Amino acid sequence: MILTPQQLKEFEENGFLVIKNFAPQQLCEDILNKAKEHLQAKIAPIESEQEYLNLDEKKITVRRLRQVYQREEIFRNWMTYREIRPILKQVLNDTPILTLAHHNSIMTKLPKESTRTYWHQDRRYWHFENDNLVSVWLALGDEFLDNGLLEFIPKSHKMNFTPDRFDEDSNFLDENKQNIELIKQKTSTPLEKGDIVLFHCKTLHHASKNSTDTPKISFVYTVRAKSNKPISNTRSDFEEVELD
Repeated sequence: MILTPQQLKEFEENGFLVIKNFAPQQLCEDILNKAKEHLQAKIAPIESEQEYLNLDEKKITVRRLRQVYQREEIFRNWMTYREIRPILKQVLNDTPILTLAHHNSIMTKLPKESTRTYWHQDRRYWHFENDNLVSVWLALGDEFLDNGLLEFIPKSHKMNFTPDRFDEDSNFLDENKQNIELIKQKTSTPLEKGDIVLFHCKTLHHASKNSTDTPKISFVYTVRAKSNKPISNTRSDFEEVELD
């Protein structure tokens, strides 16, 4: 599959693109079943809600399963899925390289226990020569505003922001007057199992907490352009897979 000229234009202009019904249903179901096994057993490495909030609590609520590429063959199958490679080559205008340092995760928002994900750009902690990186988000079930659907600010990947518009954790400040006006432009598209979202590493996005009674489980990974090298001796300088 390749993107139509209109789809490619939409991605380039807005910094994100939703593709409906892309991943096969059985593949999604197999991924979800394995993910639930790892979540239930809390198999490391994980990120917990408590860690994310810097809380010293004995209880562990899983926020994400990390380093999933090495966990299960079914996870690797999706991250190296041949049908998506032409699309990734289009949006990067280069050979895609799967970077295992960033994202490479099963993302969760558990009922009642999840927290809000603040407005941010994924590029904040990454160390590459430029910003030609794209993430692939796979919905493994229904995603809507009440259970933590991703919301995006169109065209924000082309904007430059002064440091005072972010907090010390590089979250986009809700109370900043300029930010308030920009956040009014937010948009979202409800997702179903098999839908994917491609988004640029500088596109501002966030997600509310899950206020439903059902877990929301998603899969995300990131690719870079082959010409966009990781900076040596940083956390981005890690194992990679070329998707030629």
